[in-house]
Amino acid sequence: MNLSKLQSRKQLLFLLAIGNTIAFATWQVLLNNFVVERAAFTGEEIGVLQSLREIPGFLAFTAILVMIFIRQQTFAILSLITLGIGTAITAFFPTALWLYAATVIMSIGFHYLETLHNSLSLQWLSKDEAPRVLGQLLSVRAICNLIVLGGIYLYLYFFAANYVFIYMLAGGAAIAIGFFCWTAIPHFEDSVVQKKSLFLRRQYWLYYFLTFLAGARRQIFVVFAGFLMVEKFGFPIENVVLLTLVNAALTYWLAPKIGALISYIGERRALTLEYIGLVIIFVSYAFVDSIAVAIALYLLDHLFFAMAIAIKTYFQKIADPTDIAATSSISFTINHIAAVILPAVLGFVWVINHSAVFLVGAGIAFGSLVLTQLIPDKPRQGQETRWIQWSPQTQRSQVLD
Repeated sequence: MNLSKLQSRKQLLFLLAIGNTIAFATWQVLLNNFVVERAAFTGEEIGVLQSLREIPGFLAFTAILVMIFIRQQTFAILSLITLGIGTAITAFFPTALWLYAATVIMSIGFHYLETLHNSLSLQWLSKDEAPRVLGQLLSVRAICNLIVLGGIYLYLYFFAANYVFIYMLAGGAAIAIGFFCWTAIPHFEDSVVQKKSLFLRRQYWLYYFLTFLAGARRQIFVVFAGFLMVEKFGFPIENVVLLTLVNAALTYWLAPKIGALISYIGERRALTLEYIGLVIIFVSYAFVDSIAVAIALYLLDHLFFAMAIAIKTYFQKIADPTDIAATSSISFTINHIAAVILPAVLGFVWVINHSAVFLVGAGIAFGSLVLTQLIPDKPRQGQETRWIQWSPQTQRSQVLD
């Protein structure tokens, strides 16, 4: 592959990440305050909304079926435009039904884009450069967060919150970036022809389980950590945005270093550090009574998300290159099995005892810690776990329909 084509592919990955971040970060940082202030949501409604948001993620396996008719690159750009449309219309009407519908549209674009971005990244990046470039992508997302949310913070400092204007601006920017990617970036042929069918492979079982638990853990943080700040501690929207800015600054600085660390110490050790930290953080969340401690936990929790790069690079090392697109689609569905159910169920638990929600998170993190110990020192095809060695012939033949 010539250098200019390689650089163009990387540029597309970065542009898609930027458009994704502008729309979704704006949607997410304003959501809790918007639904509480304008739509009078309680834990019950926010749990339903977040469960609806995850249904398109649960259906992400359908991406591989769409790829029969649309190339991955085109599909990714259309997904970014759909994300922008869903974000732009979010605040038109502060009613539960409208918010549920707009959230589903936004989520369809977001989850297909995440699926395809992950697939294209693992196909286009070499195994040696993947941890570093994936860390750079996280860093770019973070600096984009800083710029976008810094603008929101300054706006809210001087003016009353106009949610319609902010959501339309963010969604419109994502749509514009999508059209730019369509017209200005060359459309590439796939270097490796991807399988266009749905399957599960036995040798990927550990990746599937780690992905499932990561999705469950992420939902507890995304849905309830921020909601805790607003509901329990009365965090105003200006401080929510400021906290997100601090997160973005820390991620911008740390994410490339985490990518380099994963390359140096390996996936098992990196994920072990993450899950030990998460057990401590979730148990602390359950009993926190100090706003200062809650803020510290929120910042630490968010930083550990960067370690999730190690799950992706573990899969890249053990995967048949022709499996990447299909398995990326299926893994997003696996990631969202618990995500569809947990927010609504734990929303009801929240009303009774919010501490129990975070103790569930600690249990999920502990389960991930145990499974992580099965990752080999040098994972590759034929050595997917520390338990079983699979021959190349077995890898090709053992497919579950």
